[in-house]
Amino acid sequence: MYHLMNILHADTPRDLAWILFGLTGQLMFSARFIIQWLASERAGRSVVPLAFWYFSILGGAIVLAYGIYKRDAVIILGQLPGVLIYSRNIWLIQQDRARGTGA
Repeated sequence: MYHLMNILHADTPRDLAWILFGLTGQLMFSARFIIQWLASERAGRSVVPLAFWYFSILGGAIVLAYGIYKRDAVIILGQLPGVLIYSRNIWLIQQDRARGTGA
């Protein structure tokens, strides 16, 4: 564990846990592009599946929480608007589905 802490520049096991949490969020956020790409390839056209928005909001929220923990204004300001927009997109999709007008 000390070796991993050293590689990730974690001073304490708590720091290591937060770094791993933040990395998980970043991986989820990055995975959304693979999800979108595969869905588009399957459809033969550019599409944005609902899973893209869920991975966006979950990954973004985790990275935002990490940024808040680290008190890193760059991460906070970079993620906060996105999390709000992803939430709004999910809400709009759910509204369309409730009305029977969405996919």
